[in-house]
Amino acid sequence: MERNLIKMGTTTVSVVGRNFVVLGADKKSTLGFMVDSKEARKIYPLDEHLAITIAGSVGDALSVIRLLRAQFKLYRMERGKISVRAAATFLSNVLHNSRFFPYYTQFIIAGVDERGAQIYSLDPLGGIDEKDKFYSTGSGSPFAYGVLEAGYREDIPEREAIDLVRKALKSAIERDIGSGGKGINIVVIDENGYREVE
Repeated sequence: MERNLIKMGTTTVSVVGRNFVVLGADKKSTLGFMVDSKEARKIYPLDEHLAITIAGSVGDALSVIRLLRAQFKLYRMERGKISVRAAATFLSNVLHNSRFFPYYTQFIIAGVDERGAQIYSLDPLGGIDEKDKFYSTGSGSPFAYGVLEAGYREDIPEREAIDLVRKALKSAIERDIGSGGKGINIVVIDENGYREVE
């Protein structure tokens, strides 16, 4: 079967503020043209100050998440909390090391540490992007980016960032056949740590 006949859909969104990050994701999981789940999880905590979003193959993503969690626990025992940049670099190395048999995933790592709030987007081969203040992954990302481009500003407060993420996801869900499910997930990470928003 040709790979382009199997389409995977999702939408994840991240926005960085002055001292916080907001992550959001839809809940639909697809298997080709079938809805596999309407309540899929696509945002995972990696540590109290660090989270990751997933788009692509769930099996590949969960395998990587288990590896990251284990490594970050070991790091914490030896040196303390891993920085957001170090976590993204570690993930980049894992993905690049598997570049000939890649994980079919796209990740966003986000968190808050001594350097402040940060987000990193990683492609399946380990390419890392840290220049932007917002990212979106998955098949709904073109629709989400339109909302993010129009609504983001450097000094965005947390409440507005949450609303912007919600609007970006809503736009993707309304126009992307691979995005949807029963509601959305939104997570905030700030100096107090990881929390899910009702």
